[in-house]
Amino acid sequence: VSLYEISRKIYPRAVHGWFAGWRWALVWLTQIVYYGVPWLEWNGRQAVLFELAARKFYIFGLVFWPQDVIYLTVLLILSAYALFLFTAVAGRLWCGYACPQTVYTEIFLWVERKIEGDRVARIRLDGEPLSARKFGKKAAKHAVWAAIGLWTGITFVGYFTPIRELVPAIPFALGPWETFWILFYGFATYGNAGWMREQVCKYMCPYARFQSAMFDKDTLIISYDAERGEPRGTRGRSTDLKAAQLGHCIDCELCVQVCPTGIDIRKGLQYECIGCTACIDVCNGVMDKMQYPRGLIRYDTQNGLQQHLSRFAEWRRVFRPRVLVYSAILVVVSAGVLASLLMRTPFKVDVVRDRGALAR
Repeated sequence: VSLYEISRKIYPRAVHGWFAGWRWALVWLTQIVYYGVPWLEWNGRQAVLFELAARKFYIFGLVFWPQDVIYLTVLLILSAYALFLFTAVAGRLWCGYACPQTVYTEIFLWVERKIEGDRVARIRLDGEPLSARKFGKKAAKHAVWAAIGLWTGITFVGYFTPIRELVPAIPFALGPWETFWILFYGFATYGNAGWMREQVCKYMCPYARFQSAMFDKDTLIISYDAERGEPRGTRGRSTDLKAAQLGHCIDCELCVQVCPTGIDIRKGLQYECIGCTACIDVCNGVMDKMQYPRGLIRYDTQNGLQQHLSRFAEWRRVFRPRVLVYSAILVVVSAGVLASLLMRTPFKVDVVRDRGALAR
């Protein structure tokens, strides 16, 4: 008996819908910020620049020095409490919409679909013997992936070395550290988003473990309504459900095919679920075609499903004491940081040697 599961490649199917639109909006937003900010200028210098050699961090009009490390601490505290708050309210929102692993996997999957086709075409292509057509498609895909990875690495280093000096120096005038970090970050992007994908979320990322521990029965999670959907089975659109003793789930397994981690949401809450909501979009499309009500798979709470709570009652439970405490802490700390930044007094000194005076 093997102690280890044989890894199988997952071929996520393309999905369209309301939540997919939000995911792509976050993809565009995060990448415009990431790739665009290093090119902004502010008073004759790069707007956001972390000059490690000079020990100066420039963020638009602010300059942070080593003694300002307290602001980094506060930023980490704010990030942690924001993660606690979002997770307590609606599960793994960070993982499903804004995590770099999710964002770049979406981008790399889009490239793969454009070159190799959707799910069935990719499965068929991988099953074919090696040919000129297959080699060309694979080579084109990996070339685009590598280009995205390298540009991601260049942009990352551009936050520490002025990007307008960095780009013209490629490839012959780069320093050893710039070269190392461009290749390292580019390879990490290429490997994580192109090859490892769901394995990063399932086996490597600690957030998958401790975010799940922050759930309770009033957390909004991706839920399958088993009471409404079971017993599942195939049928025609005009089938009488009562006579056939069937629920609304037609067992098409599209929810499994679109899942980037390959799970079956109908088996209940699982730690592999990253909350991407792809199963909600595809199931709503099936419900529309079958002329059934939407929401067989939806955002819901465990208490809501078990106790048949109304939407109003569920949302009232969502804003429970722990959520209010997290929110209050976030507001207080954010207000304190903002006040501290506004009240900072820059101290500027010109040191001029006084000729004719003895050294003291």
